[in-house]
Amino acid sequence: MSDKTVKVRLIKGLRGVQKKHRLSVKALGLRKINDVRELKDSPQVRGLINRVNYLIRIEQ
Repeated sequence: MSDKTVKVRLIKGLRGVQKKHRLSVKALGLRKINDVRELKDSPQVRGLINRVNYLIRIEQ
């Protein structure tokens, strides 16, 4: 097992966004604009990222 991580930042607000997408952002641990989380890189996390890719930015 490798301990790769991915850093995500919330870049847009959640007003007017589908409920599923709001819940996905919450599952990623993001609350406010410019909030950053470093998460374990797994297929589940990648799926959440792909669902809300227009709201977040992946940072290296």
